[in-house]
Amino acid sequence: MHEKLTAIFEKSQQGYIGYIEELPGANAQGVTIEETKMNLIEAIQLVIEANRNLMEEELFGREVIRQPLGMIAA
Repeated sequence: MHEKLTAIFEKSQQGYIGYIEELPGANAQGVTIEETKMNLIEAIQLVIEANRNLMEEELFGREVIRQPLGMIAA
């Protein structure tokens, strides 16, 4: 299974702004598209980590089953 994310880049006065189409909240900026792309990778990691932490807090004390799922094919 493999899912591809779509990066959207917009030119700005300071360089570029980038978004991940499938992951609201994953935004970044940079002087070049390459820098913006690297910053987007970090933003994706931070959004996933933050979501994981929020879910752990929500599920605290509940009996749940956790299983690795991997990436889901589109």
